[in-house]
Amino acid sequence: MVELQGLLEMRQALPLSFSADGRRLLVGSTAPGTQQLFAVPVEGGEMQQLTDYDEPVSGQFLPDGRLLVEIDEGGNERTQLYVDGEPFVSDPRFIHHTPHAAGQFLAYATNRRNGIDFDVVVRDLASGEERTFEIGGWVGVASISPDGRRVVAERLGDRSGDSDLYLCDVETGAVEHLTPHDEPAEYLTPVWLGERLAWATNDGRDTMAIVCDGKPVAAGTWDLTCAGDPSGRRLLLLANEDGYSRLHLLDGKTLRMWSEVPLPGRGVVESPVFSHDGSLLAFGFSSPVEPYDVYLHDVSSGRTRRLTTSPRDVEPVSLVEPVLHRFESFDGESVPVFLFAPPGEGPFPVVVMVHGGPEAQWLPFWQVSFAPLTQHLVSRGYAVAAPNVRGSTGYGKRYEHLDDVRLRLDSVRDLASLHAWLGDRPEIDASRAVLYGRSYGGYMVLAGLAFQPELWAAGLESVGISSFVTFLENTSPYRRAAREREYGSLAEDRDFLIEASPITHVDAMRAPLFIQHGANDPRVPLAESEEIARVLREKGIRCELVVYTDEGHLITKLPNRIDTFTRMAGFLDEVLAP
Repeated sequence: MVELQGLLEMRQALPLSFSADGRRLLVGSTAPGTQQLFAVPVEGGEMQQLTDYDEPVSGQFLPDGRLLVEIDEGGNERTQLYVDGEPFVSDPRFIHHTPHAAGQFLAYATNRRNGIDFDVVVRDLASGEERTFEIGGWVGVASISPDGRRVVAERLGDRSGDSDLYLCDVETGAVEHLTPHDEPAEYLTPVWLGERLAWATNDGRDTMAIVCDGKPVAAGTWDLTCAGDPSGRRLLLLANEDGYSRLHLLDGKTLRMWSEVPLPGRGVVESPVFSHDGSLLAFGFSSPVEPYDVYLHDVSSGRTRRLTTSPRDVEPVSLVEPVLHRFESFDGESVPVFLFAPPGEGPFPVVVMVHGGPEAQWLPFWQVSFAPLTQHLVSRGYAVAAPNVRGSTGYGKRYEHLDDVRLRLDSVRDLASLHAWLGDRPEIDASRAVLYGRSYGGYMVLAGLAFQPELWAAGLESVGISSFVTFLENTSPYRRAAREREYGSLAEDRDFLIEASPITHVDAMRAPLFIQHGANDPRVPLAESEEIARVLREKGIRCELVVYTDEGHLITKLPNRIDTFTRMAGFLDEVLAP
């Protein structure tokens, strides 16, 4: 058996930014237990710890060499900005997020105007003067030109699967809408190539393609996104091929293929960053059996080497890779599912792990909220199935919209079809099937137990939605509009929101349930978990609720992760012994 605590204590690291001279890389590492910032020499050597906060942090090197730190309090997601340990942009009532720096400027997005709408603010790093661009809605800074004088902001649209890009000119104060369009479309990862802009979009097509100056650069069967270096020498294409990553470099001027970036294995790439001169590319790489570590690619030589090796006591060879399958759902839709199977013939009990979002995708990498529990359970004789039910990203625009608003329960029906598919496999004992999920995945757990009580033997869920109505009424005001575009509005869809809510059908629920929630969650209020737990307990159904006062929507602190997943595993031992 692979011990759960050893799996939870496996650390990981991701690249954040290069120093101006390209000699050091800023890395976010969980080596201290929560993510802190470290400087790593690109030639190799010891990591130098730069921050030591109780809260997890992110950050970047500023152009003048100072260190920018992003930090919230207890998971409340009201991010504040510090420079060299001193408050730089700080008002704990509001959010200051997605900072980008270049030249003498720092751009960030904040909702401090009214607590709801986000605007872009550009701050002169020398004088402290700021210029504000009032865009409104859910906005983040997506890119900044190499001289810092032009900023690209991304704004979520009013429709599901829709966004726009806006160009903010620091000198003139003008705002230009870069992406006018009619049908829902997304525009992501804008990259400066000298005076030109490239970005990913699914405008007029099903999957994400790369365009530059309005002309297609690269397109394919799978989604593409991009990244670039400040010098404009290279454009990086990131392909998501059935969840697995592939990287290609293009010449930044001709946009012709330069080379493929070799990866250390089959897995997922995150957080690609270039040195300022474009000679080095750093990226995080992970697989289902290994957490993220940082790799460095030399653009000229084409060689890739590992830069960090995070502490871990569990060897990847002792862990299990999943096999990708597809099952046919109730309406003939083909749904992907990654299946982890223990050695032996079975039949094995099975835990179905549903991702959050819903505009997200279960990817084959070391997800801290899924992978340690997965590998522990597999080592103890459980199978684990991780589906990408309809509504997931990564499979095209059509598939992503199959669960919008009044189609919500079709994604829940996918769970019943998955249960039937698992039941037809001789190695699976579908009579001992459990649902597990976080956030929207938590809703799916509750919905499965409420709408399909005869199928599921138990549920494990974290920060899940039990009532769409009370969730939308009580979530943070700045999030409400972004969530209504996916789930439906309180004004127009209240009847369906009530019908699709697990709390409405709580009388049908009968399986034992474990719930975890963070008291500071700004997305899904704690009351969503407290109410469903209260009602189930009154009905005499076993329901355990664990609340952490120093967490929000995520479980970021190692002691809390160890505690909650140990409790989950013990809960399964009691209600569903393998």
